[in-house]
Amino acid sequence: MEKLPEDYLRLMKELLNDEFDAYLNSFSKERSYGLRVNTSKISVDDFLKIAPFELEPIPWTEDGFYYREEDRPAKHPYYFAGLYYLQEPSAMLPAQVLPIEEGDIVLDACAAPGGKSSKLANKLQGTGLLVSNDISASRAQVLLKTLENEGVSNAYVMAEDISKLNGFEESFDKILIDAPCSGQGMFRKESELISSYIERGSDHYVPIQKQIIASALRMLKPGGMMVYSTCTFDPKEDEEVIEYALSLDEDLKLIPIKGCEGFMPGISETTKECVRLYPHRIKGEGHFVALLKKEGERKKTLPRPSITDKNLKGLIPKGFHSILKDKDLILRKDKLYLEPSYDIPLQGKRILRSGLYLGEIRHDRFKPSQALAMSLKETDYDNLLNLDLQDERVIRYLKCETLDVKDKDLKGLVLVLVDHFPLGFGNISSGILKNLYPANYRYQ
Repeated sequence: MEKLPEDYLRLMKELLNDEFDAYLNSFSKERSYGLRVNTSKISVDDFLKIAPFELEPIPWTEDGFYYREEDRPAKHPYYFAGLYYLQEPSAMLPAQVLPIEEGDIVLDACAAPGGKSSKLANKLQGTGLLVSNDISASRAQVLLKTLENEGVSNAYVMAEDISKLNGFEESFDKILIDAPCSGQGMFRKESELISSYIERGSDHYVPIQKQIIASALRMLKPGGMMVYSTCTFDPKEDEEVIEYALSLDEDLKLIPIKGCEGFMPGISETTKECVRLYPHRIKGEGHFVALLKKEGERKKTLPRPSITDKNLKGLIPKGFHSILKDKDLILRKDKLYLEPSYDIPLQGKRILRSGLYLGEIRHDRFKPSQALAMSLKETDYDNLLNLDLQDERVIRYLKCETLDVKDKDLKGLVLVLVDHFPLGFGNISSGILKNLYPANYRYQ
């Protein structure tokens, strides 16, 4: 690992005092690894019944667990089925503490790679609307893939500079800002970030953080709530940004966060309701989290009636019709989308995905998408090829190979599942499955 910068060491000694040596010693200890159950697909209790790994609960979230590095959960078919998401344990706290209600309109302002967005989607349970944004279009593509694999159908994925975004004034019930930062909390996990810190330092990020939180505050409804978090320890990027936000709006208040063993409060009297996580106190890399509320009466944004043209439904095989309720079916350049029925100002925005991409119309035939497959449950489609986890054809399917399925009396378009959880589509003719699993999802 690169040598830790002197200014950073002075800062940490000032923050931690007698605990400074314990903090430094944490760099020589093993990392902790976490996964979070995708409760949109399976309950925590049901997942624990089938979990193939040795798991230990993460104290600050009800759906997160530590796993052993040697278990390699990213290689398991359940990962490809979207049953869980791999996430650094302390990074699970921000989305956990934001109290999402069904029907909320939610913004994840700096969302890539998508772990926090997928948790917010779990909380929405298919209701309301999630707008997941990242300023980087390439990172937003990673975000999009995460949400598709998790089966999220009620999200818009956007690539905009939140600090320069107009038209969303008082539009969101809840906002999460996991702000770009100097990444001091990631030095132990990703030592290459030390070079970036030496080059830029904290001062580079503070103006960006203040612009983002000020813009988000304008977009937050009266009565709405917002989380601000970073993976850094410098008060300039943490408590001072919160104090700046509080100075902008007298109706903005800090809300206490339920504590766990090892949590530390914010460093000033004004910000004592914030939470600091350090790697020598908890099993995780570290985080700063603040929960804020804008006082006032919150008006719920209600969905409008669907404006779907009935003729469009004729383009989709009847087996999929159960998923079309209460949403707008939209055709754009031979591509079909299922969009949440909410009027929000998205015109002129850089939208990578609006709602659920269902598939493509080619020569009057419907070609379903991988996103559609991952959004389905076993009961949503009739023509199913369900494979047991031990069946060698599961991995072969995930490697995009052709399969012999003569032992199954099936033909036509099938939804391929592992232990009753969808993986993707295939087309069966004469006992041979033509694999429709996307190459960019392929098991490596």
